[in-house]
Order: sequence, then C-alpha cells, then structure tokens
Amino acid sequence: MKLANNKILITGGASGIGLGLTERFINENNTVIICGRRESVLKDATDKFPSVITKVCDISNEEERIELFKWIAENHPDLNVLVNNAGIQNWMSIEDANFYEKANHEIEINITAPIHLTNLFLDLKSPDTIMNVTSGLAFVPLSKVPVYCATKAFLRSFTLSLRHQLKSTNVEVIEIIPPALNTDLGGAGIHNEHPAVSDFVESIFNQLREGKTELTFGTSETRATANNESIAEYFNRMNP
Repeated sequence: MKLANNKILITGGASGIGLGLTERFINENNTVIICGRRESVLKDATDKFPSVITKVCDISNEEERIELFKWIAENHPDLNVLVNNAGIQNWMSIEDANFYEKANHEIEINITAPIHLTNLFLDLKSPDTIMNVTSGLAFVPLSKVPVYCATKAFLRSFTLSLRHQLKSTNVEVIEIIPPALNTDLGGAGIHNEHPAVSDFVESIFNQLREGKTELTFGTSETRATANNESIAEYFNRMNP
C-alpha cells in the first residue's frame, strides 16, 4: 500500500484506533473521510484535524450504508482505500436478559457492515486497498466478550478469503490485528492499563512500509503466530 496521496474512508474514524489512523493518514498527506453515528464526535475530530471530511452514518443500518456509498460515489468517486474499522464490544453473559439484542447489534456492526461496505465499494472504479480491523481476540477469545471475539474471528476468516479472491486484481487486502489498547472500546476505563493507540499506529505504519499485509502489535503478534497448544495456554490464562 502506498502511504501518501490516497483518498481514504475510515468507518468509526472519530475515536479510538480510527482516530489514531485518521491522524496518521492525514500527516502522511492523504485525504481522509470519516463516518460515525454521532455528529458531536465527528465535530470533535474536525476541530482537531480541520482537513478531515465527515459524514454522519450509522453503519448498523443497511439503508444508511447504501446512502453512504451513494454519497461517496457522487462526491468522492476517486476514493481508493476503505478501512473497515468501526466496531463495538459488549461485556455480557449468555444468561443476560438482553443478550440476543446486544449480540444482534454487535454482529450487524462488526460483521454485516464491513461485508456490505466492501461489496459496495468494490463497485467504485478506483479502489486499490481494503483494510479490515480484526483483533488478537480473533485467535484467543476472552469469554467476557463472547460475541465480539466471534465477530472478529469471522472478520479475520473473511479477510483471508477476500485476499485470495482478489489476488488477481489490483486490490490489496490488509488485516490490522490490534491487541487490547487504551481506548473506550467496551466502556470507559476498562482498558486504561493497555498500550497507547499512538504506539500501536506507529508500529502499524512501520509494517505497512515493509509491505506486510497482516499487521500485529504486542500480544496480538504472539497470538497470530501461536500453535494450538500455545493458544490453549493463552485461553486458560485469559479465562481463569
């Protein structure tokens, strides 16, 4: 992937990992478009980075995903990079009264949306890069966030197949595999002790410069290369 002179759409680009990627891509001389459901959060992003282009969109809604694509096709037909970053993480138990409702919403955002957006944006004439943000939890689940882990395992599998299907085209498929980072994913304060997003993004861009397509950091690197025996040890450590 070339790191400069792209036009990039980042879903969930106004906070967490998405905001970190937004800042770095802007600094690398790219045009960045971000979308999110909260206009106030998007405004905070433009206050920090005046060049960023924003679009209000709830990607859990199929009609809004289609509207987002139509808006891009009309106003930014030269968009060449799609970053499927938006995701939610629910700490919950199968015994919770609202488990199915939360699980369904999580699946819509973490699985259905990136699949749908990928399918839509490949209809543009200019796409050359699709980046999917999965998780180290795709390899070893944390049982307190059961559906999140399953959605990320799904997205990793989909990414592997997508890369294979598009290998004869000019579209590069990149997987970003973060570990737990100091973001508000899952709730404010839950991940405060984990590495900063800025350190993660720096590592990701170093790997992009090396031409890698599976980008890891910290413990996600260990899990991504572990064998079944090591994965079982991780599972027992994470889920005492």
